[in-house]
Amino acid sequence: MELPKDKKIVLFDGVCNLCNNAVTFIIEHDKKDVFRFASLQSEIGKKLVEERGMDPEELDSIVLIDPGVAYYRKSTAALEISRELSGGYSLLKNFSFIPEGLRDGIYNFVANNRYKWYGKKESCMIPTPKLKSKFLD
Repeated sequence: MELPKDKKIVLFDGVCNLCNNAVTFIIEHDKKDVFRFASLQSEIGKKLVEERGMDPEELDSIVLIDPGVAYYRKSTAALEISRELSGGYSLLKNFSFIPEGLRDGIYNFVANNRYKWYGKKESCMIPTPKLKSKFLD
């Protein structure tokens, strides 16, 4: 599959309710149509992760890929995503002054408890026909 060169790619846990709600939130606030999405469990998600030297089996975080520029994980990915969102959410980028280790510590705490707190689906989210064009898989 040819990746869109002008879109940032968000890789997410497709069976996590919190993650799926986050994707829905991003789509609703992505007024400039910046993002495309793929689950970490999908073939394209696994391929993109492996190309960046990460183990898809050990990944439990959001990944943002800015093609030709860089990729980001965990809290840094969330802050980079927030930069593009409408509705004042771009102000979240101001939290980048907090050391990454501290931000990722909080991120890891939530990530490690996400299934317990928010639940888990049996299979990955299936986008509606209207949203299908925003997903790579």
